[in-house]
Amino acid sequence: MLNCGKLWHFINGLKPVLLMVIVQISFALVNLLYKVAANDGMNLRILIAYRFIFASAFIVPLAFFVERKSRPRLTWTVLGQAFLCGLLGGSLVQNLYLESIVLTSATFASALANLVPGVTFILGVLFRMEKTSLKTLPGKAKTFGTILGIAGAMVLTFVKGIEIKMWSVHTHILKNPTHQITHSTRENLIGASLAIVGCFSYASWLIVQTKMSARYPCYYSSTALMCLMGAIQSFVFAVILERDWNQWKLGWNVRLVAVTFTGIVASGMMLTLIAWCVRLRGPLFVSVFNPLMVIIVALIGSIFLDEKLYIGSVIGGLLIMLGLYGVVWGKGKEMKKMIVLAPGPELIPRMDTVEIVTSSVSDEGGAQNKSKVRPETGEEVIEK
Repeated sequence: MLNCGKLWHFINGLKPVLLMVIVQISFALVNLLYKVAANDGMNLRILIAYRFIFASAFIVPLAFFVERKSRPRLTWTVLGQAFLCGLLGGSLVQNLYLESIVLTSATFASALANLVPGVTFILGVLFRMEKTSLKTLPGKAKTFGTILGIAGAMVLTFVKGIEIKMWSVHTHILKNPTHQITHSTRENLIGASLAIVGCFSYASWLIVQTKMSARYPCYYSSTALMCLMGAIQSFVFAVILERDWNQWKLGWNVRLVAVTFTGIVASGMMLTLIAWCVRLRGPLFVSVFNPLMVIIVALIGSIFLDEKLYIGSVIGGLLIMLGLYGVVWGKGKEMKKMIVLAPGPELIPRMDTVEIVTSSVSDEGGAQNKSKVRPETGEEVIEK
């Protein structure tokens, strides 16, 4: 029984890691669809608006029915946090990222986006949500793992070396092959600035999401609120910049596929998983998986878009994996010393209540009080 218990504990501890890998695979496919939709002539600001509209249409009814009995009272504080989540982790960061791609290049913007773990670590320290002690082994593993992951992402993006011949399916998804565009120094500077602001926006969202999850621990409902706010914000922004309603038309084509997947899967489902992982392991744990997307995009691009893969990508990928292991290991060691708030029953099997029996001489006839504590919520129910 002891071995089975340890095995179950080990498997249960792997869930956040596996879920975050799924999240990064999903986000990598989003980048692929962004590229295909843009190549088809779709306005990316409109795509972002549709993304959050589709996400809201999917997650709002789901949250309403699944959490209708467990959802706490909605307060102005929670609404304010949802507005910030929709802005920082939704409409703002998406538009900043795409604008930085326009002004610089996808490679440069992706490289700067890999600064998110470092920025999140800094903000986590400032808000006292992460420890920086280099005197402990877990602290060293988290710190140097973060640095190693960022360094690996930079090597993967900027260092080429020998080209690696990989198998390609030759799908020819892109209608018109892209060509190299030369940008001015001013455009590069503005684009880089927007990308850096986007990093701080995404990292700030993880911090706000942590606060919101503590106050409003309903993962479907919090995601629904975030998607609703993001839909309103991105729609208003897209309408202001794009008045041609013909651009908003969708058909049975790649545009519909792009908005459906990015909305329902990437935003509706994946943001729920991120909210769950943020509450369980913290913002740094979630952000450190971001560089994984670079590896997945490189593989997908090589296989499906006939993009070239270089030895620098392999070396950078190995550094990212080592850094990722360091942070996950360090965070896991720290979690053993803390009382972990278990996630909701949506994703983790419900645990049996623990019954604690106490007695007091002040009770009539020496009656015993039974206190039932539910591990998944920490709620205590006292019965006499």
